[in-house]
Amino acid sequence: MTANLKTNKWMIKNGSFAAMNGDKPVIQGCMIVEDDLITYVGEETPELGSDIHVVDGSHLFFMPGLVNTHGHAAMSLLRGYGDDLALQVWLQEKMWPMEAKFTSSDVYWGTSLSVLEMLKGGTTTFLDMYDHMDQVAKVTEESGIRASLMRGVIGLCPEEVQRHKLNEAIQFARDWNGKADGRITTMISPHAPYTCPPDFIEKFVEAAHDLDLPMHTHMSETRAEVEQNVREYGLRPVAHLEKLGVFSRPSLVAHAVHLTDEEIEILAKNHVAVSHNPGSNLKLASGVARVIDLLNAGVTVSLGTDGAASNNNLDMFEEMRLAALIHKGVSGDPTAVPAAEALKMATVYGAKSLFLNNIGILAPGMKADFIALNTDQAHFLPHTDLISHAVYSACGKDVEHVWVNGQQVVKHGACLTLDEERIRREAQTAFEGLLSR
Repeated sequence: MTANLKTNKWMIKNGSFAAMNGDKPVIQGCMIVEDDLITYVGEETPELGSDIHVVDGSHLFFMPGLVNTHGHAAMSLLRGYGDDLALQVWLQEKMWPMEAKFTSSDVYWGTSLSVLEMLKGGTTTFLDMYDHMDQVAKVTEESGIRASLMRGVIGLCPEEVQRHKLNEAIQFARDWNGKADGRITTMISPHAPYTCPPDFIEKFVEAAHDLDLPMHTHMSETRAEVEQNVREYGLRPVAHLEKLGVFSRPSLVAHAVHLTDEEIEILAKNHVAVSHNPGSNLKLASGVARVIDLLNAGVTVSLGTDGAASNNNLDMFEEMRLAALIHKGVSGDPTAVPAAEALKMATVYGAKSLFLNNIGILAPGMKADFIALNTDQAHFLPHTDLISHAVYSACGKDVEHVWVNGQQVVKHGACLTLDEERIRREAQTAFEGLLSR
């Protein structure tokens, strides 16, 4: 399959398309793309002029591109470096000492490695909270992927350093919001309530209001973190962040594993979205988030991989499968998170979590961010339920083609926008350099 990148209007025919609605979850038919937008999805094949480029979608299942709503892309350089450890040990003894050595070049190549993995695995949009964010934005611009980017700030430092970090976060948000043909949006991001003093978080809230941007932070990932918050501030993290004004901005929190009923009500009342990271939370033994209760309360719950150092891959198909399976097992209810709901968590709920209203669904007027899975394989047969197969049977390696903003960025499993061989080589060299410093 190919779509000429210079052709403004083209049609995929004979395909299966994820409609993700109750009446007809999968449509057999065609989809039309004009420039960067989807203009038609349906069973009928409209009469079109000779100026349209036609591609054959046989043996392919087309889905919205997956949306990874929490991660630290450059941490792919630390994949496998600190496994099988508790979160605080992992952070304080393994991650933070190595991350302190990161240069802008390390961040560039680590991010390139992650973006390569994500694009080839069907992720078309990702969130990144890290340092040296200009490098992350540069990779985003070059690769063609879509991203919500922010300078994540840890405030355990002198006031002068805090001020510098805050100014850096504000400048990045200003410089890059709306760049890369609109593929980059930005947020304001204090790292977590346990790594940022209250008055420092309030400065981020003020900046978010001034810039009219959403906020993102880690929250309630571990029980120890919640207990520390109560000891130091007299409040659990949700009430603490609400008091500091974080939820006065559109907000997305990562993890939210340890919540009470009252906290879930606060999140729902303030329309706070949650990025559920099942793979990372399981690996670090952080616990299992109350996803069913969050969804039932009306909270938008999306999926994230977190960084590759705590997952250890960026395969959003794996996160979908985990999200569908874990909550069945924990609740004893096999209907808890059906396949269709897991797919929505990875697509349309992900878009909503990032405050993007033009991706996540294959429908007219939406951005042409979509992927094609090769269904001509043993684990996709028989073709009983392609939504079920995508969640329970598929993996990132089944992704055949990827488009972002109407541009094909992966063709027959090969990335068209990045030099894969060089990225692999430079990433390994960067890790070896970190070890030697």
